[in-house]
Amino acid sequence: MIRVFVSGCYDILHAGHVQFFREARALGDHLTVCFASSDVLWLHKQRRSSLPDDHKRALLAALDSVDEVVMSTGGDEGLDFKEHFLHVKPDILAVTEDDKYGALKRALCARVGARYVVLPKTPPQFSPISTTQIVRWIQAPSEAPLRVDFAGGWLDVPRFAREGGYVVNCAISPLVSLRDWPYERNAGLGGSGAWALLNGRDGVTSELDLGVGWQDPAIITETGLCVWRSGQRPGLELKTDGSLVRGRLALFWSGQPHCTPSMVNDARNYDAIVQASRTARDAAWQQDYSLLAAAVRASYSVQRAEGMDPLPGDPAAVTNESLAACRPLAWKYCGGGFGGYAVYLFRDQAGRDAACRLDGFRAIEPYSAVRK
Repeated sequence: MIRVFVSGCYDILHAGHVQFFREARALGDHLTVCFASSDVLWLHKQRRSSLPDDHKRALLAALDSVDEVVMSTGGDEGLDFKEHFLHVKPDILAVTEDDKYGALKRALCARVGARYVVLPKTPPQFSPISTTQIVRWIQAPSEAPLRVDFAGGWLDVPRFAREGGYVVNCAISPLVSLRDWPYERNAGLGGSGAWALLNGRDGVTSELDLGVGWQDPAIITETGLCVWRSGQRPGLELKTDGSLVRGRLALFWSGQPHCTPSMVNDARNYDAIVQASRTARDAAWQQDYSLLAAAVRASYSVQRAEGMDPLPGDPAAVTNESLAACRPLAWKYCGGGFGGYAVYLFRDQAGRDAACRLDGFRAIEPYSAVRK
């Protein structure tokens, strides 16, 4: 009889484990699966077990490809299964190609004359997933806010970070979900960050992998009206509940989609962006709405200098007397601009609500939640 041995945390069993066990069992006649006990999981992963050990044992034992199940209790990292391995004396120790403890395991195999077999990557029979991804999926919220930014956009992109610069933004409602998305797509409101969060992914890493900045997942996760320090990753300086702008915010749909990655390398006045961000930071700390409007106007001036089309209310745009009667204080494109939504700040709620009866405008409110 050729005895095969495999070990792992197997904390949340998924179909990828089933495929691995089948392939390991095919190497011989008998498969022993060793799973990490709750104590071992905590020691090496600093994570609570998803199931009691006896439940985990029963699930593994119920698999057709598994002949024997044992539980590791050892404290040696990478070799917590050593006691059972030396007792079983298997012919083969099967591992995956991403095994991090190959040298230690090869030495252990030599003690009992076992072969160390690395199972090659085969086409997955199921969509690849990890225990970490499953945990994130379970913990993912059912709804998430999007965001508007007032000043400091681009200072969250790591290569454009400026010491002394800030990103000032606000989470907004209505909320979105995987089944209900009450906004235009590709709109400059941080939708990709919200989508990552709703799907249980690390939003900051997802955005940085796209070559853009971290502000979207940072504010969508934190919520409220926040001040972030410019840098390689989010650094929260101030969080407020957004009451400063409640009842006075609206979105205007430009009619054109927005794509941030396509404009990352465009030339822009970063000194002016930093100055606008400092003004917005002071506004948040002082709860000064007029100062925040000044920061938004300064941010819009940078966008116009990049060549973005004038927005309604701009003297360079077609005169809109109905909008002028609503007395907007400031406006700017959301995100990188060149399409998507623009955020408008009004003097009061009456003006905001009147504007939202005009084509293209809709009311939004700040959204704030207590983080667990």
